Amino acid sequence: MQILITTGVLSRTRVLQFTPLTLVLTALAMALPMMVLSLMLYHAVVLKAAHEHWPIISQAVRYVEKQELAQRDRYMRENLDAMAEKVGDLQAKLLHLEAVSERVAGMAGMKPDELKKIEAEPKGASGGPLVSMLETRPSARTLDELDNQMSSLQAMSERDSDLFTLIESHLFEKRLEALMVPSSAPVDGPIGSGFGFRTDPFTHRPALHTGLDFPADPGTPIFAAAGGVVLSAGPHPQYGQLVELDHGNGLVTRYAHTSRMLVKQGDLVKRGQKIAEVGSTGRSTGPHLHFEVLVEGVQQNPAKFLSSPGAVSTASQKSNTASLK
Repeated sequence: MQILITTGVLSRTRVLQFTPLTLVLTALAMALPMMVLSLMLYHAVVLKAAHEHWPIISQAVRYVEKQELAQRDRYMRENLDAMAEKVGDLQAKLLHLEAVSERVAGMAGMKPDELKKIEAEPKGASGGPLVSMLETRPSARTLDELDNQMSSLQAMSERDSDLFTLIESHLFEKRLEALMVPSSAPVDGPIGSGFGFRTDPFTHRPALHTGLDFPADPGTPIFAAAGGVVLSAGPHPQYGQLVELDHGNGLVTRYAHTSRMLVKQGDLVKRGQKIAEVGSTGRSTGPHLHFEVLVEGVQQNPAKFLSSPGAVSTASQKSNTASLK
Protein backbone atom coordinates (compact mmCIF):
# COMPACT_ATOMS: atom_id res chain seq x y z
CA MET A 1 0.00 0.00 0.00
CA GLN A 2 1.23 3.50 -0.85
CA ILE A 3 0.06 6.85 0.55
CA LEU A 4 0.84 10.11 -1.34
CA ILE A 5 1.21 13.27 0.78
CA THR A 6 1.34 16.70 -1.05
CA THR A 7 2.51 19.76 0.94
CA GLY A 8 3.42 23.40 0.25
CA VAL A 9 3.00 25.70 -2.67
CA LEU A 10 5.49 23.83 -4.74
CA SER A 11 3.32 20.76 -4.43
CA ARG A 12 6.01 18.58 -3.15
CA THR A 13 4.79 15.01 -2.93
CA ARG A 14 6.00 12.37 -0.45
CA VAL A 15 5.27 8.69 -0.84
CA LEU A 16 4.70 6.49 2.24
CA GLN A 17 4.73 2.79 1.55
CA PHE A 18 3.11 0.29 4.05
CA THR A 19 3.37 -3.45 4.09
CA PRO A 20 0.54 -5.57 5.61
CA LEU A 21 2.64 -6.18 8.75
CA THR A 22 3.27 -2.45 9.12
CA LEU A 23 -0.47 -1.78 8.92
CA VAL A 24 -1.26 -4.37 11.60
CA LEU A 25 1.38 -3.03 13.96
CA THR A 26 0.17 0.51 13.41
CA ALA A 27 -3.43 -0.46 14.14
CA LEU A 28 -2.41 -2.28 17.33
CA ALA A 29 -0.34 0.67 18.47
CA MET A 30 -3.36 2.93 18.07
CA ALA A 31 -5.89 0.51 19.63
CA LEU A 32 -3.88 -0.65 22.63
CA PRO A 33 -3.85 2.68 24.49
CA MET A 34 -7.59 2.99 23.96
CA MET A 35 -8.20 -0.51 25.35
CA VAL A 36 -6.05 0.15 28.41
CA LEU A 37 -7.81 3.44 29.00
CA SER A 38 -11.22 1.78 28.66
CA LEU A 39 -10.29 -0.97 31.16
CA MET A 40 -9.02 1.58 33.64
CA LEU A 41 -12.20 3.61 33.33
CA TYR A 42 -14.37 0.48 33.65
CA HIS A 43 -12.46 -0.69 36.70
CA ALA A 44 -12.67 2.71 38.31
CA VAL A 45 -16.41 2.99 37.62
CA VAL A 46 -17.14 -0.52 38.95
CA LEU A 47 -15.11 0.05 42.11
CA LYS A 48 -16.77 3.39 42.69
CA ALA A 49 -20.21 1.88 42.05
CA ALA A 50 -19.58 -0.99 44.42
CA HIS A 51 -18.18 1.33 47.06
CA GLU A 52 -21.06 3.80 46.78
CA HIS A 53 -23.65 1.04 46.27
CA TRP A 54 -25.00 2.17 42.93
CA PRO A 55 -28.26 0.20 42.45
CA ILE A 56 -27.64 -1.09 38.94
CA ILE A 57 -24.05 -2.16 39.55
CA SER A 58 -24.87 -3.65 42.96
CA GLN A 59 -27.68 -5.70 41.46
CA ALA A 60 -25.41 -6.94 38.69
CA VAL A 61 -22.70 -7.93 41.18
CA ARG A 62 -25.21 -9.71 43.43
CA TYR A 63 -26.67 -11.53 40.45
CA VAL A 64 -23.23 -12.77 39.37
CA GLU A 65 -22.37 -13.85 42.92
CA LYS A 66 -25.74 -15.58 43.28
CA GLN A 67 -25.22 -17.49 40.04
CA GLU A 68 -21.75 -18.59 41.12
CA LEU A 69 -23.01 -19.72 44.54
CA ALA A 70 -25.94 -21.57 42.97
CA GLN A 71 -23.65 -23.35 40.54
CA ARG A 72 -21.22 -24.30 43.31
CA ASP A 73 -24.08 -25.47 45.55
CA ARG A 74 -25.57 -27.55 42.73
CA TYR A 75 -22.19 -29.18 42.09
CA MET A 76 -21.74 -30.00 45.79
CA ARG A 77 -25.26 -31.42 46.10
CA GLU A 78 -24.81 -33.63 43.06
CA ASN A 79 -21.55 -34.99 44.48
CA LEU A 80 -23.03 -35.42 47.97
CA ASP A 81 -26.01 -37.28 46.54
CA ALA A 82 -23.72 -39.62 44.60
CA MET A 83 -21.58 -40.23 47.68
CA ALA A 84 -24.63 -40.77 49.88
CA GLU A 85 -26.03 -43.32 47.43
CA LYS A 86 -22.77 -45.26 47.46
CA VAL A 87 -22.63 -45.12 51.26
CA GLY A 88 -26.22 -46.39 51.41
CA ASP A 89 -25.39 -49.32 49.12
CA LEU A 90 -22.35 -50.17 51.22
CA GLN A 91 -24.43 -49.96 54.39
CA ALA A 92 -27.02 -52.37 52.96
CA LYS A 93 -24.28 -54.85 52.03
CA LEU A 94 -22.75 -54.62 55.51
CA LEU A 95 -26.14 -55.20 57.13
CA HIS A 96 -26.60 -58.29 54.96
CA LEU A 97 -23.08 -59.46 55.81
CA GLU A 98 -23.80 -58.94 59.51
CA ALA A 99 -26.94 -61.07 59.28
CA VAL A 100 -25.05 -63.81 57.43
CA SER A 101 -22.22 -63.76 59.99
CA GLU A 102 -24.69 -64.16 62.85
CA ARG A 103 -26.34 -67.12 61.09
CA VAL A 104 -22.93 -68.71 60.49
CA ALA A 105 -22.03 -68.13 64.13
CA GLY A 106 -25.21 -69.92 65.16
CA MET A 107 -24.44 -72.83 62.84
CA ALA A 108 -20.94 -72.99 64.33
CA GLY A 109 -22.48 -73.46 67.76
CA MET A 110 -21.42 -70.12 69.21
CA LYS A 111 -23.40 -68.91 72.19
CA PRO A 112 -25.34 -65.61 72.05
CA ASP A 113 -23.26 -64.35 74.99
CA GLU A 114 -20.13 -64.53 72.83
CA LEU A 115 -21.78 -62.39 70.14
CA LYS A 116 -23.03 -59.85 72.68
CA LYS A 117 -19.52 -59.56 74.05
CA ILE A 118 -18.28 -58.40 70.64
CA GLU A 119 -21.10 -55.86 70.36
CA ALA A 120 -20.36 -54.44 73.80
CA GLU A 121 -16.61 -54.05 73.37
CA PRO A 122 -15.76 -50.46 72.34
CA LYS A 123 -12.47 -49.76 70.64
CA GLY A 124 -10.80 -46.61 71.88
CA ALA A 125 -12.65 -43.41 72.78
CA SER A 126 -16.29 -43.16 71.75
CA GLY A 127 -19.08 -40.60 71.69
CA GLY A 128 -20.90 -38.31 69.29
CA PRO A 129 -24.57 -37.81 68.44
CA LEU A 130 -27.05 -40.68 68.45
CA VAL A 131 -27.64 -41.79 64.86
CA SER A 132 -29.76 -44.91 64.39
CA MET A 133 -28.67 -47.29 61.65
CA LEU A 134 -32.28 -47.42 60.45
CA GLU A 135 -32.50 -43.65 60.18
CA THR A 136 -29.52 -43.15 57.90
CA ARG A 137 -30.68 -42.80 54.30
CA PRO A 138 -28.98 -42.61 50.92
CA SER A 139 -30.59 -39.17 50.54
CA ALA A 140 -28.20 -37.53 52.96
CA ARG A 141 -27.60 -33.90 52.03
CA THR A 142 -24.87 -32.71 54.38
CA LEU A 143 -21.30 -33.64 55.11
CA ASP A 144 -22.21 -34.18 58.78
CA GLU A 145 -24.76 -36.83 57.85
CA LEU A 146 -22.27 -38.54 55.57
CA ASP A 147 -19.66 -38.44 58.32
CA ASN A 148 -22.12 -40.06 60.75
CA GLN A 149 -22.91 -42.75 58.20
CA MET A 150 -19.23 -43.45 57.58
CA SER A 151 -18.60 -43.73 61.33
CA SER A 152 -21.45 -46.22 61.63
CA LEU A 153 -20.15 -48.24 58.68
CA GLN A 154 -16.67 -48.32 60.19
CA ALA A 155 -18.08 -49.60 63.50
CA MET A 156 -20.07 -52.26 61.65
CA SER A 157 -17.07 -53.41 59.61
CA GLU A 158 -14.89 -53.66 62.74
CA ARG A 159 -17.59 -55.67 64.52
CA ASP A 160 -18.02 -58.03 61.55
CA SER A 161 -14.25 -58.48 61.32
CA ASP A 162 -14.06 -59.39 65.02
CA LEU A 163 -17.04 -61.73 64.64
CA PHE A 164 -15.54 -63.61 61.70
CA THR A 165 -12.23 -63.90 63.56
CA LEU A 166 -14.07 -65.41 66.53
CA ILE A 167 -16.02 -67.77 64.26
CA GLU A 168 -12.79 -68.89 62.61
CA SER A 169 -11.19 -69.56 65.99
CA HIS A 170 -14.29 -71.40 67.21
CA LEU A 171 -14.48 -73.59 64.09
CA PHE A 172 -10.75 -74.34 64.34
CA GLU A 173 -11.21 -75.49 67.93
CA LYS A 174 -14.15 -77.64 66.85
CA ARG A 175 -12.02 -79.08 64.06
CA LEU A 176 -9.27 -79.96 66.51
CA GLU A 177 -11.77 -81.56 68.87
CA ALA A 178 -13.25 -83.59 66.01
CA LEU A 179 -9.81 -84.78 64.94
CA MET A 180 -9.11 -85.95 68.50
CA VAL A 181 -12.38 -87.92 68.82
CA PRO A 182 -11.96 -91.59 67.75
CA SER A 183 -14.78 -91.59 65.22
CA SER A 184 -12.96 -93.12 62.26
CA ALA A 185 -13.21 -96.91 61.80
CA PRO A 186 -9.80 -98.49 62.51
CA VAL A 187 -10.28 -101.26 59.91
CA ASP A 188 -12.18 -101.45 56.64
CA GLY A 189 -14.62 -104.21 57.39
CA PRO A 190 -17.66 -105.25 59.42
CA ILE A 191 -17.85 -105.67 63.19
CA GLY A 192 -17.74 -109.31 64.28
CA SER A 193 -18.35 -108.99 68.01
CA GLY A 194 -19.82 -106.02 69.84
CA PHE A 195 -19.30 -104.38 73.22
CA GLY A 196 -20.99 -105.95 76.26
CA PHE A 197 -21.53 -109.32 77.90
CA ARG A 198 -21.04 -112.44 75.79
CA THR A 199 -19.89 -116.04 76.11
CA ASP A 200 -16.12 -116.05 76.45
CA PRO A 201 -14.56 -118.10 73.58
CA PHE A 202 -12.06 -119.70 75.98
CA THR A 203 -14.00 -120.27 79.22
CA HIS A 204 -17.44 -120.54 77.56
CA ARG A 205 -18.86 -118.50 80.41
CA PRO A 206 -20.51 -115.06 80.35
CA ALA A 207 -17.91 -112.28 80.39
CA LEU A 208 -17.71 -108.60 79.53
CA HIS A 209 -16.28 -107.88 76.11
CA THR A 210 -14.63 -104.46 76.53
CA GLY A 211 -14.37 -103.47 72.87
CA LEU A 212 -15.26 -104.26 69.27
CA ASP A 213 -13.80 -107.10 67.21
CA PHE A 214 -13.12 -106.57 63.49
CA PRO A 215 -12.41 -109.91 61.75
CA ALA A 216 -9.87 -109.42 58.94
CA ASP A 217 -7.13 -111.21 57.07
CA PRO A 218 -3.63 -111.16 58.58
CA GLY A 219 -1.72 -108.09 57.45
CA THR A 220 -4.85 -105.97 56.93
CA PRO A 221 -3.97 -102.30 57.66
CA ILE A 222 -5.04 -100.83 61.00
CA PHE A 223 -5.60 -97.07 61.07
CA ALA A 224 -5.64 -94.54 63.92
CA ALA A 225 -9.24 -93.71 64.80
CA ALA A 226 -8.13 -90.17 65.69
CA GLY A 227 -5.02 -88.04 65.94
CA GLY A 228 -2.92 -88.40 69.07
CA VAL A 229 0.32 -89.60 70.68
CA VAL A 230 1.46 -93.22 70.95
CA LEU A 231 1.13 -94.08 74.64
CA SER A 232 2.62 -97.55 74.28
CA ALA A 233 3.49 -100.06 71.58
CA GLY A 234 4.57 -103.52 72.68
CA PRO A 235 3.60 -107.00 73.83
CA HIS A 236 0.82 -107.61 76.37
CA PRO A 237 -0.14 -110.99 77.92
CA GLN A 238 -3.84 -110.59 77.06
CA TYR A 239 -3.87 -108.16 74.12
CA GLY A 240 -0.80 -109.53 72.35
CA GLN A 241 0.98 -106.90 70.25
CA LEU A 242 -0.82 -103.78 71.54
CA VAL A 243 -0.81 -100.15 70.40
CA GLU A 244 -2.32 -97.47 72.68
CA LEU A 245 -3.00 -93.91 71.52
CA ASP A 246 -3.63 -90.94 73.80
CA HIS A 247 -6.01 -88.41 72.20
CA GLY A 248 -6.14 -85.94 75.09
CA ASN A 249 -9.07 -85.03 77.34
CA GLY A 250 -8.85 -88.49 78.95
CA LEU A 251 -9.49 -90.33 75.65
CA VAL A 252 -7.38 -93.43 74.88
CA THR A 253 -7.79 -96.05 72.14
CA ARG A 254 -6.37 -99.58 72.08
CA TYR A 255 -5.52 -101.71 69.04
CA ALA A 256 -4.91 -105.32 70.11
CA HIS A 257 -3.73 -108.67 68.67
CA THR A 258 -1.71 -106.99 65.90
CA SER A 259 0.85 -108.91 63.91
CA ARG A 260 3.03 -105.89 63.20
CA MET A 261 3.32 -102.46 64.83
CA LEU A 262 4.41 -99.49 62.71
CA VAL A 263 4.74 -96.87 65.46
CA LYS A 264 6.61 -96.54 68.73
CA GLN A 265 6.00 -94.83 72.05
CA GLY A 266 5.99 -91.02 71.76
CA ASP A 267 5.19 -90.87 68.03
CA LEU A 268 2.62 -88.35 66.82
CA VAL A 269 -0.04 -89.88 64.59
CA LYS A 270 -2.78 -88.39 62.44
CA ARG A 271 -6.33 -89.61 61.99
CA GLY A 272 -6.37 -92.35 59.37
CA GLN A 273 -2.63 -93.03 59.61
CA LYS A 274 -1.62 -96.69 59.32
CA ILE A 275 -0.23 -97.76 62.71
CA ALA A 276 -0.28 -101.58 62.62
CA GLU A 277 -1.47 -104.72 60.82
CA VAL A 278 -4.08 -107.27 61.81
CA GLY A 279 -2.85 -110.45 63.50
CA SER A 280 -3.82 -113.02 66.13
CA THR A 281 -1.33 -112.44 68.94
CA GLY A 282 -2.19 -112.74 72.63
CA ARG A 283 -5.50 -114.18 73.83
CA SER A 284 -7.08 -114.64 70.41
CA THR A 285 -8.84 -117.39 68.47
CA GLY A 286 -8.05 -115.99 65.02
CA PRO A 287 -6.92 -112.95 63.04
CA HIS A 288 -8.91 -109.86 64.01
CA LEU A 289 -8.54 -106.40 65.55
CA HIS A 290 -9.79 -105.86 69.09
CA PHE A 291 -10.54 -102.12 69.36
CA GLU A 292 -11.20 -100.31 72.65
CA VAL A 293 -12.03 -96.74 73.65
CA LEU A 294 -11.31 -95.62 77.21
CA VAL A 295 -12.52 -92.41 78.88
CA GLU A 296 -10.63 -91.58 82.06
CA GLY A 297 -9.42 -95.19 82.17
CA VAL A 298 -12.88 -96.78 81.83
CA GLN A 299 -13.78 -98.83 78.74
CA GLN A 300 -16.65 -97.38 76.72
CA ASN A 301 -18.67 -98.77 73.83
CA PRO A 302 -16.59 -97.76 70.76
CA ALA A 303 -19.72 -97.88 68.59
CA LYS A 304 -20.93 -94.67 70.28
CA PHE A 305 -17.85 -92.88 68.96
CA LEU A 306 -17.73 -94.49 65.54
CA SER A 307 -21.36 -93.53 64.91
CA SER A 308 -21.00 -90.01 66.33
CA PRO A 309 -21.90 -86.95 64.17
CA GLY A 310 -19.08 -86.25 61.76
CA ALA A 311 -17.80 -89.84 61.82
CA VAL A 312 -16.27 -90.81 58.49
CA SER A 313 -15.01 -94.00 56.93
CA THR A 314 -11.39 -95.02 57.17
CA ALA A 315 -11.06 -95.01 53.39
CA SER A 316 -11.96 -91.32 53.18
CA GLN A 317 -9.67 -90.50 56.09
CA LYS A 318 -6.68 -92.05 54.33
CA SER A 319 -6.95 -89.42 51.61
CA ASN A 320 -7.27 -86.61 54.16
CA THR A 321 -4.53 -87.42 56.67
CA ALA A 322 -2.65 -84.25 55.71
CA SER A 323 -5.63 -81.93 56.17
CA LEU A 324 -4.32 -80.68 59.53
CA LYS A 325 -0.77 -81.16 60.77
